[in-house]
Amino acid sequence: MSGLQGLAQENIWFDKSRYDEAEKRFYEGENGIPQTSQSQNASKSEDQSELVSRLKSLEQDNKNLHKVVDDLRAVLSKLETRMALLEKSQAPASKTVTVTKAAPVQKPKVEKHNGADDDDDDIDLFGSDEEDEEAERIKAERVKEYAQRKAKKPALIAKSSILLDVKPWDDETDMSKLEECVRSIQMDGLLWGASKLVPVGYGIKKLQISCVVEDDKVGTDILEEEITKFEDYVQSVDIAAFNKI
Repeated sequence: MSGLQGLAQENIWFDKSRYDEAEKRFYEGENGIPQTSQSQNASKSEDQSELVSRLKSLEQDNKNLHKVVDDLRAVLSKLETRMALLEKSQAPASKTVTVTKAAPVQKPKVEKHNGADDDDDDIDLFGSDEEDEEAERIKAERVKEYAQRKAKKPALIAKSSILLDVKPWDDETDMSKLEECVRSIQMDGLLWGASKLVPVGYGIKKLQISCVVEDDKVGTDILEEEITKFEDYVQSVDIAAFNKI
């Protein structure tokens, strides 16, 4: 009986499956058998651990989302409460204004005396007409002052900045003379700006010149027509850029 009790206290019998697995791995290693099951078990355990970590992260994200939704609901309920309080506070004010506007105008009381002449002297029969005339006069003066201020205010003039490409006939064209011809065009609302010569190819250069025009007075069609009149120097005119100022 004592021998059985001694064997019961040994842990080797309870962990027999582990020792069997270790012995099996040892002999497989000795015989050169690849331990595929171990690698598969390791990969499965890794997959399971990764899956568990993902589930934990998803649970954490779900908790955070629930918290954000709860916060938004709390803010929304606070806003609804404030709106209700504002509507209640504005309602009596509007009623007060309505009552004030609807209140009748009190007429001045006239004390009665025994003397008829005193009653006639105290009552002003034309006071309301004089007040109406004064109000009309003040209104007319204000309208006149507003019209004068509006007339003195300068009107907004729409302007545009235009960049023109003026192309000559060939490389023998006198470009300085061409620019002189272009700048000789003078119109009301036209102001010439800077210019430069830009190579086109085969020794030919085009004149690139800028100008500022008033939209109501000078248009692009008029400019092109006036520049192309110098047909001895100008072959064509193109608008390279057009910007409102």
